[in-house]
Amino acid sequence: MDIPILFEDNHILVCVKPQGVLSQGGSIDKPNMVDELKKYIKEKYNKPGNVYLGLVHRLDINVGGVMVFAKTSKAARRLSKQVKDHDIKKKYLAIAKGTFEKKQDKYVDYLSKNEEKRQAIISEETFGKLAILNFSVLDQAKLDKNIYSLIDIDLITGRFHQIRFQFFHHGHPLYGDSKYGDMINKDFFLGLYAYSLEFMHPVKKEKMIFKNKPNDERFLKFSKINKIDWRNL
Repeated sequence: MDIPILFEDNHILVCVKPQGVLSQGGSIDKPNMVDELKKYIKEKYNKPGNVYLGLVHRLDINVGGVMVFAKTSKAARRLSKQVKDHDIKKKYLAIAKGTFEKKQDKYVDYLSKNEEKRQAIISEETFGKLAILNFSVLDQAKLDKNIYSLIDIDLITGRFHQIRFQFFHHGHPLYGDSKYGDMINKDFFLGLYAYSLEFMHPVKKEKMIFKNKPNDERFLKFSKINKIDWRNL
């Protein structure tokens, strides 16, 4: 499997998860990032025995984008703490149906999870988890005879299916989302991409920012996608 590696040292591995690949193995019989990267490390460094690789965060199977993995247990603990403390900053690009009244806005909801249907649902404050995201509208384009907006999302909290559900709940389902929208998804494409990841290196204590541009033609329909600074800083 072709997995672009953006950065690697003795402690962490930053790469781009392709769409359609699981973050880790599970009940679905599909390739997953943890197993594929363990193979990569084992072959590259000719490592005997088992290879350690810590999963720090996840992306849904049909979401591509930047991920960081830990190559040591110490790095895994420290990165996991950053996730828990909301110190890892994640930004996404989304293709959302329709137009927006405001160019910049925020969604604040309380969400719960329907375990049987594996869906996010709106909940009362007493029972749900606070879900917050900020977003900016970058551009508009016509896809499949409908108007869609290109959205830049700053994810503040990381709840189950948060981005997909909140945009659906507020009247703007994501392109290709058959779970929360009404679109029949034939090629399993979802208009959501994790384009930026910012965190502190778990050992060197240096700020690290990694960005990657989506290459699917539906994202590239939006001309202003090329105005984003895609350099890894």
